[in-house]
Amino acid sequence: MRSRTLLRPLLTLATTAALAGGALALAPVGSAATPAAATDPVGLNAPYEYLGWGSPQKPTEVMAATGVKQFTLAFMLSDGGCNPKWDGTRALTGGSDQSAVNGIRSAGGDVVVSFGGWSGNKLGEKCGSASALAAAYQKVVDAYRLKAIDIDIENTEVSNGTVRQRVVDALKKVKSANPGLKEYVTFGTTPTGPDSDGLDLIRKGAAAGLAVDGWTIMPFDFGSHSGSMGTVTTKAADGLKSAVASAYGYDSATAYRHIGISSMNGKTDEADETLSTGDFTTIYDYATAHHLARFTFWAVNRDRACASGTSAGDSCSGIGQSPYAFTKIVAKYHG
Repeated sequence: MRSRTLLRPLLTLATTAALAGGALALAPVGSAATPAAATDPVGLNAPYEYLGWGSPQKPTEVMAATGVKQFTLAFMLSDGGCNPKWDGTRALTGGSDQSAVNGIRSAGGDVVVSFGGWSGNKLGEKCGSASALAAAYQKVVDAYRLKAIDIDIENTEVSNGTVRQRVVDALKKVKSANPGLKEYVTFGTTPTGPDSDGLDLIRKGAAAGLAVDGWTIMPFDFGSHSGSMGTVTTKAADGLKSAVASAYGYDSATAYRHIGISSMNGKTDEADETLSTGDFTTIYDYATAHHLARFTFWAVNRDRACASGTSAGDSCSGIGQSPYAFTKIVAKYHG
């Protein structure tokens, strides 16, 4: 359903130099000079930034311009086996990605690392057991002393029932080994709530006793729907809330606090589908009213207008907007 031709392109090393150029004498991960994270729970309002494409902005400049303190950095993938690397190719530590993380933390912020996405080799598929997958996740948690991780489970990873169970079992092991670590699971949706794969993932999580902090839907690339994207998003989130409440036996208020929304700004992969800042305000109001676990979007890279003659893509939204208009809305969200 979600082709993500704009959102999850084939992975590239092209932008590592851009990141390296922005690094300033940063303290290494694990250093005593690294400050505490922002006061909001890590991941609550952390927009995605993909450091592997889309002319990524320097994160600290985004922080200064918008007030955002957190980022969900994408994507951690398999190097072809059960070993995590940035985009499946760049070293886990010691490179431009670590410099970006250090810069964010030195500026008073923090990061969520996102595993998966649409393209590339997924650890959930390449690791042959839940224990091996948990060890791969743990390697990243340890490397960056993470307080939160995101499993963006899409495409062939989410469509395979065996892999869905493996991800659930691995996340339970990691949660047990890291008290206080927040785990977010992100997947596609229909306009009325999770599809069959998403529902099965939630039910498997509940059956395993996995305490996910935020089951998160990506409410876009619908193909067809009626009403504004802001309104459709809230309806999809209500469907997610009902699914989580049913699987876990939560009341509505508790279920809302265990779900999240990961939207998209501007034009999506669907030619006639657009999310405006007005739609984001609708989502923000809904998230605030129900105290959602997470409000994020794909992606900071796209949070700017396109140059004349350029279509929406990996580095611009395709609509008229001021720089970081969507990031500024998300940054206001405090649960």
